[in-house]
Formats: sequence, C-alpha cells, structure tokens
Amino acid sequence: MIKASLLIMAVLTVLISIGLRWREERLAALRPAKGPRPGWIAAQKRKANRWVTAATLAAITTLVVLGGLHWLRVWQG
Repeated sequence: MIKASLLIMAVLTVLISIGLRWREERLAALRPAKGPRPGWIAAQKRKANRWVTAATLAAITTLVVLGGLHWLRVWQG
C-alpha cells in the first residue's frame, strides 16, 4: 500500500504541476506585460513554488482518497 500511495503521489504531483504551469502561462497571456522580465532567480523561485504547491496538493488528495477507501472498508466490515 505504501508503494501505491507513493506512486499515486508522484503521478499526481507531475500532473498538478503541469496544470499549474498551464494556468500560469494562460494567465500571463491575458495580462499585458509590465516592465522587464524577471531574472533567473525569480524564475527558479516560481518553479520551486509550483512544485511545492503541486506536491502539497498531491499529498492531500492521496490522503483523502486512500483514507476514504480505508474508512469505506472499515464501515463495511
């Protein structure tokens, strides 16, 4: 069960990160550009923030889904 939850969390992290990047790019296209482009460090901070956010959402989702499945098994038996 531990391997399954780690695999689920890894896959969800990647999928959520892709979705967050797509959302950031879509919102950036809607806004007019202001001033100079941010530097390399700012881009790396933004990328790290996206991955941490994706990992957090994946962990919460995995806990809710697998916890819910566990409680369904407890209530049935």
